[in-house]
Amino acid sequence: MQAKTFRLTMIALAVAAVAGTVYANIDELNAKPVPVTPVNAVSGAPSPVVMAALPDFSALVAKNGPAVVNISVSGHAKVAMTEMPQLDPNDPMYEFFRRFQAPGQPNGEAPTHGMGSGFIIRPEGVIITNAHVVDGASEVTVKLTDKREFKAKVVGVDKPTDTAVLKIDAKNLPTVTLGDPAQTGVGEWVVAIGAPFGFENSVTAGIVSAKSRSLPDEGYVPFIQTDVAVNPGNSGGPLFNLKGEVIGINSQIYSRTGGYQGLSFAIPIDVALKVGDQLLQSGKVSRGRIGVGVQALNQSLAESFGLDKPQGVLVDTVPEGGPADKAGIKPGDIILKFDGHTIQEPSELARYVSDLKPGTEASLTLWREGSEKQIDIKTTAAEEVAQANEVPPELAKSRLGLAVRPLSPQEGRQSDVDGGLVVERVTGAAERAGIQRGDVVLAVNGHAVADPNELREYVTKADKRIALLVQRGNSRLFVPVELG
Repeated sequence: MQAKTFRLTMIALAVAAVAGTVYANIDELNAKPVPVTPVNAVSGAPSPVVMAALPDFSALVAKNGPAVVNISVSGHAKVAMTEMPQLDPNDPMYEFFRRFQAPGQPNGEAPTHGMGSGFIIRPEGVIITNAHVVDGASEVTVKLTDKREFKAKVVGVDKPTDTAVLKIDAKNLPTVTLGDPAQTGVGEWVVAIGAPFGFENSVTAGIVSAKSRSLPDEGYVPFIQTDVAVNPGNSGGPLFNLKGEVIGINSQIYSRTGGYQGLSFAIPIDVALKVGDQLLQSGKVSRGRIGVGVQALNQSLAESFGLDKPQGVLVDTVPEGGPADKAGIKPGDIILKFDGHTIQEPSELARYVSDLKPGTEASLTLWREGSEKQIDIKTTAAEEVAQANEVPPELAKSRLGLAVRPLSPQEGRQSDVDGGLVVERVTGAAERAGIQRGDVVLAVNGHAVADPNELREYVTKADKRIALLVQRGNSRLFVPVELG
């Protein structure tokens, strides 16, 4: 009742306002209108009136919409089985648990369903989408805009780039035109077509917010950041420029709620195509590796290594037996260039290295002890690097489970510590206690250590547990370790 009264009051006020306006201008009905000219607030000079026309995306959508597909998947996921409490059948709660217990699934699995988008790149039914859309699916169905549905074969999946290739049994299908992401600049309009929340062939638009974005745990992809509205179901769909060319695959959003909040990220189409070609040829992706761990540089780190500004990436780990170890690369080196490409971010190095086939020779420009140094290195396959990273049997059997090396002078200046042991590998008791690779062990039971043999002696003499003083980043903490 109050709400209705409020609305009627507002309507009455609006009518009164209009009536008042008419009354006030009765004597001016014959007056000629005076044109209003905008004036520059600073100079006072007249400013030209510019009417900016927003782009019309209808032709782009009409041409490319039929090549965008809706993908639905089904599969099974393992679930934790909950058993009915062991109660006496005469217990009053027995019937409650019997009736309301969730039914168990055979083999501890429950059916799952998902959805996403994709787009056709070849008329014989080759489709690109995201790896996370079809990963683990037992059945994939592709639906076209003309309502035809096809069972799709997953040709290959590449999780590092979140790219997958599907194949359906069809011919003469509409396809998209592929573009060059490098030719699209920040601030340009872009359009996404997909199936957010299952609403097929929905169109959203925005601009490119940034390029070459690095995201956590996504080292191989220089993402295109946009403000295009992207939601669950858009994954795997195309991102178009105004020419109607696909420049990316909508892959991720940044959100605190699970829904769109103004930040969406697309995989550049050139990155996806390199992966897609390998998946079509062999069903897997082969990448070059050099076996090195790196981190980004900031101003303080750069100055501590004698650089006047942050450039390159800092080597923090060099696994034993890998290509970098064999080439003589050391922790504390700064990689400035890889095969002629200037490096500014870890993701750039990962991308350039992975583009090379295993066994390819490459050159590195390093910054070491105040001067540049050239080193040649040969890439190897990921499996070989993984083997080089495997924990040696003697380390797995040790009481502590740490492989360490002395802290270098450069690392000491960087961490503002004198001496210590850098953790290069961790397993067993140390891993269970929370010790991480890259930690610096400063002391054992209050005794400073700077040599691996000292650490070994303290561990040998210890009974069941020791306390390690560890430097991690800018903080120090004692970590109790229950020895094996």
